[in-house]
Amino acid sequence: MTDSDINASTVQYTNQTFYDSLWAGVRLVEPRQFNTWPVIEALAQTAPDRLEVGAGMRPRLPIQGTHFADISEPALEALAKRGGKVKVASIGELPYDDSSFDLVCALDIIEHVEDDQRALAELCRVAKPGATVLLSTPLHMDCWTEFDTLVGHYRRYEPDQLRELLDQHQLRVCQSGIYGMKPKSSWLVDWGMNQLQKNPQRALWWYNRVFMPMGLRFQKPLALQSGLMDLDALAEIFLVCELAKQ
Repeated sequence: MTDSDINASTVQYTNQTFYDSLWAGVRLVEPRQFNTWPVIEALAQTAPDRLEVGAGMRPRLPIQGTHFADISEPALEALAKRGGKVKVASIGELPYDDSSFDLVCALDIIEHVEDDQRALAELCRVAKPGATVLLSTPLHMDCWTEFDTLVGHYRRYEPDQLRELLDQHQLRVCQSGIYGMKPKSSWLVDWGMNQLQKNPQRALWWYNRVFMPMGLRFQKPLALQSGLMDLDALAEIFLVCELAKQ
């Protein structure tokens, strides 16, 4: 087994165990509580066939009638109770037919997998030609912190790397905006890491009951601009893309 294989296996294990623990003891957050809702609500009104990948307990698409694929069974159980159509699946192997969806959403997902080419290929395979594909991802490896390790990131994207990935999969960026809810305080991140090592259960309680609600309350409106904005100074980007019509 190569170092790359070991790293990928470690990240996969981190994603499974961390998010199962994270979602097992929390309430589902309504999509309308996020700053993405005004944009997504408008898109969903003209997209009867919808898929969100890796939503966890923080779905962004309307829950009722939307398909959800996730590796976390606790999250899928909660989504199913609210009218979601759920399947246990990873982004690299989606159990849906080609050209099934008008709207596909995968926020903060592609940075978690080693084979991002396959992940994008699967998202585009199940999307109809001309469908809207929503993505978000962190940027710049020199911004890597222990927070990235904690949440199971495999990479942060360099701007040219992200542009090339989108071009390869024929995704045209219609709109983009500054995104993310990671704490700006490095002290807070360090404190959270320390607490997770000492008492994971208590640390997750504080995250879910205190820090997450505070983040929702103080999040700024999502301001989008036409096309792909300058990525050089951004920590994370939200993308509204259109799959090429063929």
